[in-house]
Amino acid sequence: MTELLALNLKARAMHAIALDGSRVRTLVEGLDATPDGIVVDHQRRHIYWTSMGAPDAPFTPGGEPPFFHRNGKIERVDFAGENRTTIVPAGAFTTGKQITADFARGRLYWCDREGMQVLTCALDGSDLHALVITGNGPEDAVVARNWPVGICVDLDRGLVYWTQKGAPKAGDGRIFRAPLELPEGADPSARDDIELLWHDLPEPIDLELLADGTLVWTDRGQAPAGNTLNRALVDPEPGPPQILSSGYREAIGVAAVDESRFYVGDLGGSIRLVDLSDGTDEVIARPGGPLTGLALADLA
Repeated sequence: MTELLALNLKARAMHAIALDGSRVRTLVEGLDATPDGIVVDHQRRHIYWTSMGAPDAPFTPGGEPPFFHRNGKIERVDFAGENRTTIVPAGAFTTGKQITADFARGRLYWCDREGMQVLTCALDGSDLHALVITGNGPEDAVVARNWPVGICVDLDRGLVYWTQKGAPKAGDGRIFRAPLELPEGADPSARDDIELLWHDLPEPIDLELLADGTLVWTDRGQAPAGNTLNRALVDPEPGPPQILSSGYREAIGVAAVDESRFYVGDLGGSIRLVDLSDGTDEVIARPGGPLTGLALADLA
């Protein structure tokens, strides 16, 4: 049975939610260090998630504290929510955001926001290295334009896509792509093969790549273009972005069922089902706290 996994910041929990929202159960309790991104390995029956680490200051209503201390990490559980294991220990990178994977090759990929990196490692945490570095040093780290957040990979074409959200409500967000493999001897901070797809976006966050060559993303920026679910063609060539759904309260996570059905979560605590085939756009669950990463999983 397929369920929707959601990371709840307030409850410090991973929920498993029925696809119609009729049931919400807690799969993992006691998540620490601000969980953010989640990805599911159905072959090995594992769930991986990133943590942003402990914030530098307390959360305040309507705001988000900085995360400049190097204390992000990646953990894993099995489909029963048991055998919790740290894969990448706290301090190996700065701020863990969306995570994706090539499970056939045994690789994880994620964004390190304040660390200004797109990172990869093996499933056991070894061979950790940067594919892209978007800034260097403390002066660059405070510039939100340098912050990678969302990520997805095109395994057929060998590409990685990522967002750089820009400052809150600044309209300075961008989406990039580059070859998934770092060329031998190349400097990840000076790659000449990075392509800028779109710029001046409100504040793009998480990404999903669909089988039909369409990229889907959430945006938590200023309305009307922000707090939206968006899509654009990327294969064979990038096309203009299109808003699919709007009116979110800081849209973050997205999980695609197929090319027309999407689950979207926000920091207001809602999960919406957006079904383009029948016009559905409705809240199906409110688990009771700000929500970050979403993923679909056949847990049974």
